[in-house]
Amino acid sequence: MKIKPYIIENVIFPIGDLLMGTQVRKQLLIQRKYAQLKEDEIALLQDSKLTSLLNHATTTCEYYKLFYNEKLKGSEWIKQFPILSKQIALKENSKLISSNYQLENLIKYESSGSGGIRSVVYIDKKEQSIMRAILINWWEWNGYYIGKPIFQTGMSPERGFLKSLKDKLFSTFYFSAFGLDEKSILAALNRIDNKMKMHLFGYASSLYEIAKVANKYKIDIQFDLAMSQGDKLFDHYVKEINMAFKCNVVEDYGLNEGFMIGQKKDLPYFYVYTPNVYLEILDENNNPVPDGHMGRIIATKLDGFAMPLIRYDTGDLGIMLPKEKYPQKRDLPFPLLEKVVGRNTDIIRTEDGKTLIVHTFTGIFEFFPEIQQFQVIHNNIESITFKYIPSVNFDQSVLIKIEKLFRERTQSNINIFWEKVNEILPSKSGKPQIVINNLIKQSLTEIV
Repeated sequence: MKIKPYIIENVIFPIGDLLMGTQVRKQLLIQRKYAQLKEDEIALLQDSKLTSLLNHATTTCEYYKLFYNEKLKGSEWIKQFPILSKQIALKENSKLISSNYQLENLIKYESSGSGGIRSVVYIDKKEQSIMRAILINWWEWNGYYIGKPIFQTGMSPERGFLKSLKDKLFSTFYFSAFGLDEKSILAALNRIDNKMKMHLFGYASSLYEIAKVANKYKIDIQFDLAMSQGDKLFDHYVKEINMAFKCNVVEDYGLNEGFMIGQKKDLPYFYVYTPNVYLEILDENNNPVPDGHMGRIIATKLDGFAMPLIRYDTGDLGIMLPKEKYPQKRDLPFPLLEKVVGRNTDIIRTEDGKTLIVHTFTGIFEFFPEIQQFQVIHNNIESITFKYIPSVNFDQSVLIKIEKLFRERTQSNINIFWEKVNEILPSKSGKPQIVINNLIKQSLTEIV
């Protein structure tokens, strides 16, 4: 029996929050109100939250104590802080954690990231609740409501009891995006009741692969909307998804480290979610670039008090839309990010019919801190080569473990070769490229 949305939000949410020590419902109510504010009110809110964060960081984090300044506020004060690279954040991990928090009470977010460089971030349950509330709210911007059926792809092959219970309560049909192949995609699509009004959500590249199979076999399924995350949503992805499921496609922009940066809605631009993030676009000398010009995306997470990430170098390049180009009418009062420089996700298709996306690899290497950085090279249909930089705790046996997990997750028999290297060079955008598919034309591998 389907549970009514009112019951889910007002009964099940509070019970879940009580049992788990979270506050998702409370934070969802807060996030909903932000979109109702005026532009000047949002700017004041952001500056106030930024000042509070900087004061907290400089008084409780060893890494930031040198930057305490009782005279400066918000956007002026933050200019005194250094740029925080992923490498420095990993090296200075313990110094970034606030003394107000006990490490054993924090939630560890560990991932190799889309650039192949491992990140380790700690958050508390409040921040986790805020992140979840923001995502739900972003979905609501695009017609979702709590309890609405949703077809979701992701990288959790084993859902477990709690996630499976959540899926049932929230009418979520979950489909693992590991090692996508026609057979599993067809089986999943054939289980969908086309009479149900559903949203589609998942990694852009996985939605594209699912759409291709639906088009190939002329499967008649219509979603209300497709919402993508995690990797670049290319125009040919959108076209394929439109054709397959007769719906519009929107995307969000965030980081594995817990940054909720922006969401698309009624415009081809991202609404920058300034209640949660302070964004700077800087040149190579750390100077601001004018709106309309490309620069490095530097982000500060305003709700990250357990482990403040201030002026964090995302590794991405982006362009803010100049104010004079803002549409006369837009649905939300937040600033507009014109585009993020992205690259093709370099989908690898194996000889045994599997499709491997970038998150196939990051979802495996994240469990092996013995590998500092990695890159996947695909030169021929029969094999892939893993370039890797070992960490201090590296042992040769870890390569066997990674390969074993890869086989289990993807069910692919593609040949695997290993190449130990001292350096992995970045792509043209300046960001390390996790997958290099030399079977794809170069013109398709770097797209703005």
